[in-house]
Amino acid sequence: MERLKDKVAIVTGSSSGIGLGIAHAYAAEGAKVVVSGYRVKKRKRQAIINEICEKGGEAFFHAIDLDDPVCIESLVADTAERYGRIDILVNNAANVLLPDGRVDELTLEMWDDIFRSDLRGTFYVIKCALPHMLKNAEGGSIINIGSMAAAGGDLGSTAYACAKAGVDMLTQSVALQYGKRNIRCNCVRPGLVITRQNERYIRREVKDIFLDNIMVNRYGCPEDIANACVYLGSDESAYVTGQVISVDGGLNAHIPTVAQFRALDSRTW
Repeated sequence: MERLKDKVAIVTGSSSGIGLGIAHAYAAEGAKVVVSGYRVKKRKRQAIINEICEKGGEAFFHAIDLDDPVCIESLVADTAERYGRIDILVNNAANVLLPDGRVDELTLEMWDDIFRSDLRGTFYVIKCALPHMLKNAEGGSIINIGSMAAAGGDLGSTAYACAKAGVDMLTQSVALQYGKRNIRCNCVRPGLVITRQNERYIRREVKDIFLDNIMVNRYGCPEDIANACVYLGSDESAYVTGQVISVDGGLNAHIPTVAQFRALDSRTW
């Protein structure tokens, strides 16, 4: 398991959930992992690093606040100083607890807060990491974690969906502008991923709606997203760039009336 042997990887928002799953998967594949999170208690930080190291991996923790450019600059600079290079950047961090809603419910402050966290923050981490990747003859791989919210209109979460749609386009722009310099950029768009942190907050009715529309017989888990990120961070995906890849159990790969017609034991035509 050395698909990422000796690569240096920053994974933002990796103190829990999907990001933590990516950090563990990267370390297991031989990467030196920079785990980062916002307002993570010292005991939890140390527990994460200890668990990775006990399994034979290498990691250190660095705090990050996506609203603070100086904090982002410090994360990238400290990583480069410690390891001398940056090979992989996974932009997973996003503040999903910010208030959102329909267009008529949103204030400018709500809109700006979400875009600052979920789009501007992603942009600035990339901007800061690019000079270090450009120094590498091997280039680098940037992986943005998007959202199924960007796949189509919804009843709420308007600002979040628009910000994540911006992440999709940012992915393609970076891929185009720096591909000739051996820097790849892709976006992984998760479906419903059940984690230890969110399981208790997702109502059974909501889970059932998703399961009716997922093509396979289960929800996603952090390992599903991590496996895709391992591939995109490795040399196996050297010819893959500028892609928005859905890892959603087929949730967005069919027409929206499938679940209803299935319940009627009928076809959709």
